[in-house]
Amino acid sequence: MMSEATPRVRTNPLGTAIPPNPTRRNWVPYVLLVPGLLWLVIFFVLPMITLGSQSLQEGSVEEGFTFTGNIGIYADAFSRYWPHMLRSLVYAGLATVLALLLGYPLAYFIAQKAGRWKNVVLVLVIAPFFTSFLIRTLAWKTILSDNFFITEWAQKLGITDLLQAVGLTSTDSLLFSPFAVVMGLTYNFLPFMILPLYASLERLDPRLLEAAGDLYATPWHAFRRVTWPLSLPGVVAGTLLTFIPASGDFINARLLGNTQTSMIGSVIDSLFLRVLDYPLAAALSFILLVVIVTLVSLYVRRAGTEELL
Repeated sequence: MMSEATPRVRTNPLGTAIPPNPTRRNWVPYVLLVPGLLWLVIFFVLPMITLGSQSLQEGSVEEGFTFTGNIGIYADAFSRYWPHMLRSLVYAGLATVLALLLGYPLAYFIAQKAGRWKNVVLVLVIAPFFTSFLIRTLAWKTILSDNFFITEWAQKLGITDLLQAVGLTSTDSLLFSPFAVVMGLTYNFLPFMILPLYASLERLDPRLLEAAGDLYATPWHAFRRVTWPLSLPGVVAGTLLTFIPASGDFINARLLGNTQTSMIGSVIDSLFLRVLDYPLAAALSFILLVVIVTLVSLYVRRAGTEELL
């Protein structure tokens, strides 16, 4: 006997159950989005509105700032600090390329060859996150110092001469140079490259590679035609997760570079905390945001992965 609490199931004339009207539950996805939307509004939208308003103000810390709608500050900020902006993008681009070249083979090894040691190697990849970002960067001051063996070997092998030829160093020293800044960026953001690559390569069906071999594809052609296209979502995600924070970083440039390697993040940090020129710092922050969003949009469209992001 059917209990009173049991909901009544509607049926059609043929006796088949009629599913409930799906429109009654359309509000559920929107309710689930509320926490995330509130987070974005409170910690992203409102701060960006405040920053935009601050960039259009004039005045000083002593006298206070007044909103004047001075749009010309953006042209002034770009004309004064475009070399720092360009330098930041170049350093971040080099670090991203190096991270991809180093991270792809390691991610492939972890996903396809590590076997029972997979979890151990993954822990080793993320282990640096258990150490402060500042301490990890300071460690590179020791690694690249003139008294450490790496610099001595680089000098003996002629690597320092090659780095001077391409403009990454100006002396026989590795520290306090563009090379040191790029190495610091690459090391600190390398896990952000490896983990998305691993996620894509781990889902790769090995039977596809076997089928490529059965069709007389060489290992190189199998990689170019099968492995690389299927791992492209991980490549795009890894490069974005590396390039975006690296372009705004200022710790590596301050600790490993010199006065000629200042990045735009260093300028913004100095304007906010030392010079106390809040409108100019806010304008530079907006310019950096627009430049990065533009470059990322062009990159994603060029990679053909708009639907993946």
